[in-house]
Parts: sequence; C-alpha cells; structure tokens
Amino acid sequence: MAQVFDPIPSESSDRFLCCYVNATNQIQIARITNIPNWYFERVVFPGQRLLFEALSDAHLEIHTGMMASAILSDTIACSSLSVPEEAATVSKPTPEQELEQRNEGTLIGDEPQVSEPRLTVLTSVD
Repeated sequence: MAQVFDPIPSESSDRFLCCYVNATNQIQIARITNIPNWYFERVVFPGQRLLFEALSDAHLEIHTGMMASAILSDTIACSSLSVPEEAATVSKPTPEQELEQRNEGTLIGDEPQVSEPRLTVLTSVD
C-alpha cells in the first residue's frame, strides 16, 4: 500500500510510477523539489527500493551523507525511473516470501494448517 503524505497536485494528469533503489551502503534522502505546490522527501535505507508517483518533468534529488550533513550526490529525471504498469501488479510470492508472510500471519487466502499428532510405534524383534 502506498503512503501518500503530500499527494501530487490534483490538476496533474501526467503522473506515473517510479522506482529508485539505494545501491549504496549509506542512508540517502530522496527529494523532489521542482514541482510547484508539491514537496516530496523520503529516507531511503541501503538496499531499499522506493516506489513513488511523479510527474513527467519531476527530478529526483539524491542526498547522501552522515549525521549532520548531506551532500547532493545525484539528480535523476523521474522519467528515467518509470516502471511499466504491468510490473506494478502483484506477483506470486517466492517460497521465502510466502514463509515470511505465513510467520507474520499476512498470507492472503491461507488457511491455518493444523498438523495432526503422529504416533510412533516401537517394536522389537528378537
């Protein structure tokens, strides 16, 4: 589910889905500041994938740094980060994801599995 704190201005119809991956080992700040009446800012942890909606003329600024300072390390046109709509659909989870969802109790359509007690019979042969 997408979290929308500052929605894209409603008069905009040219919005599309984007994906940015933090491939570094540092925490980054992703910002879009060039769209009037809209400000987008998210923290992106190392290895995290950020999915967001943007407008065609938006630019994503990537700020990287330490505790008290951040340096603008990249500016990326959001159009180059666009994700095809087909890729945005939910796919079947991998076995590892399915196991994790079962452990968390979030697997959709999963019926509780009750294991029956097993009886072990020990016999000795002389």
